Amino acid sequence: MRINNLARITLVLLLLFETALVALPQEAPRQKPPAGGTPRPFLLPKTETFSLKDGVRVTLVPYGSVPKVTVDVFVRVGDINQAENQVWLDQLTGNLMKLGTATRSAAQVARQAASMGGGLSIDVGADTTTIQGDVLSEFGPQMVALLADVIQHPLLPASEIPRLKSDLVRELTVSKSQSGPIATETFRKALYPNHPYGRYYPTPSMIERYAIEDVKKFYNDNFGASRTHIFVSGQFDAAAMKTAISSGFENWARGSDPYVNIPRPVAARSIILVDRPGASQSTVQIGLPAIDASHPDYIGFLVLDAVLGGSFGSRITSNIREQKGYTYSPFSQLSTRYRDGFWAEVADVTTAVTGASIKEIFFEIDRLRNEPPTQDELQGIKNYLAGIFVLQNSSRQGVIGQLAFADLNGLPQDYLSTYVQKIMAVSPEEVQRLARRYLLPGKMTIVVVGDKAKVADQLSAFGPISSN
Repeated sequence: MRINNLARITLVLLLLFETALVALPQEAPRQKPPAGGTPRPFLLPKTETFSLKDGVRVTLVPYGSVPKVTVDVFVRVGDINQAENQVWLDQLTGNLMKLGTATRSAAQVARQAASMGGGLSIDVGADTTTIQGDVLSEFGPQMVALLADVIQHPLLPASEIPRLKSDLVRELTVSKSQSGPIATETFRKALYPNHPYGRYYPTPSMIERYAIEDVKKFYNDNFGASRTHIFVSGQFDAAAMKTAISSGFENWARGSDPYVNIPRPVAARSIILVDRPGASQSTVQIGLPAIDASHPDYIGFLVLDAVLGGSFGSRITSNIREQKGYTYSPFSQLSTRYRDGFWAEVADVTTAVTGASIKEIFFEIDRLRNEPPTQDELQGIKNYLAGIFVLQNSSRQGVIGQLAFADLNGLPQDYLSTYVQKIMAVSPEEVQRLARRYLLPGKMTIVVVGDKAKVADQLSAFGPISSN
């Protein structure tokens, strides 16, 4: 009896399940998502730019609705100002500048910035050093005063030199233990021999030799009003900010004009192998000198780069990541500094396919040189670039970054407001033209950091190999 009841219950459940399946609506055929609309141009709020009597330039940008304000002070000093025996001296100087002023201790600077609902940071780059404060809008004038004190009256305490140098040596040791930084250092050195842009890392002994006198001289030689541009973005009282900026910066010594040292990078085929015995991966970096941001072809080159390797939907990424599985995250970029630029493709690939990966990278370069991309492919790339640009300008810091980039490179005033339109105007034929003109395989430097015993033979097909 128990078995018969179980059988009846099972039969009823099956009939109910079949009835439910019949009643369910059939899955509709998949539809393509609607086509994206035409990207809108970026509209920069009205800006105001003026100069103080000592030469400091100021740009005010009302932006956003959040009651915060960002004040960035850009000074034209960075890696470009370092001599051959001064690599990372600019970093040491920037780190010391955070540690108080003639009238404020380091703790007082930090507490005062925090009490305004924000913080203060210093970032050193290739051509500029940025001293930034980001605070609640009501404290904007007070942050200007704090920045003025930090920039013009740094304490530069000699007692902190040993600790900061130890930190730099530790950072150097960590970086030089990784294949990516080693590849970048080797690539830069090959492109920029005997130039500051090619001096990527110091030696530990170089750092150890730095004394407080070196820091003070570097600061005195390179910081001054004539090299400085202040950007203010966010919600702020324009009159109060102008008063604070004039009060804090108008009596600063002019100092020397920005130092200009435009490099002449090497454009020649070379293969440099850095041995990492036992490495399961090879870091590959391939590239050559290219154009800088002031060049008329710059916007078109950004599109070219995104098609080739500079976006997740790029050809090189599709080839060696999606189709062949040689690597996880390859990428390319047009890297620029003042009146200088280079293009490079970077990928961490499995050791056994190091040569095959390089072959495919050159295959995609040659393919783009020989035939233009399709309209559909290019449209997707241009939509991506336009969207990324709008996202980059969706914050106070992003707007300042774009304005400072345009200022450093001497770009026209309408650079930001016409960027999207210029991106969208690039044609497939233009991409091919730029590839033929600038991506010359015979002038590319190939750097590989990997197991020499396993990859040397793979590289021999691309030319003579030099070891580093």
